[in-house]
Amino acid sequence: MSDDTPSSEARLRLRIFFGDDVMLGPGKADLLEHIRETGSIAAAGRSMKMSYKRAWSLVEEMNRSYRQPLVDSSRGGTKGGGASLTEAGESVLAHYRRIETIIAREAAEEISGLQTMLVDMSDGK
Repeated sequence: MSDDTPSSEARLRLRIFFGDDVMLGPGKADLLEHIRETGSIAAAGRSMKMSYKRAWSLVEEMNRSYRQPLVDSSRGGTKGGGASLTEAGESVLAHYRRIETIIAREAAEEISGLQTMLVDMSDGK
């Protein structure tokens, strides 16, 4: 076994479960960010290689799960549709990203310790 640190970087993927029915994780957080950036649920889904139906389903799930909707959307048509994060959506996303940062910072030493114990897979073996 080599003493070298494996070449791949460790990543944390935070999933927060609220009871048995509500979960917020990296996919939903990324979808919220992409909706903010694109102004469209469809475009956000496409940019994440996610079907339109899946993106809409996740938005509907998030909107049902919180006291206030996270995404406000309007139908397409001659003026075009669109979507934007509500104040609640911005707040939920900000809380999630801060939690990610805190956990990554606090767990860095432990993750590094785990990583040093991994087998070196850099040569594809």
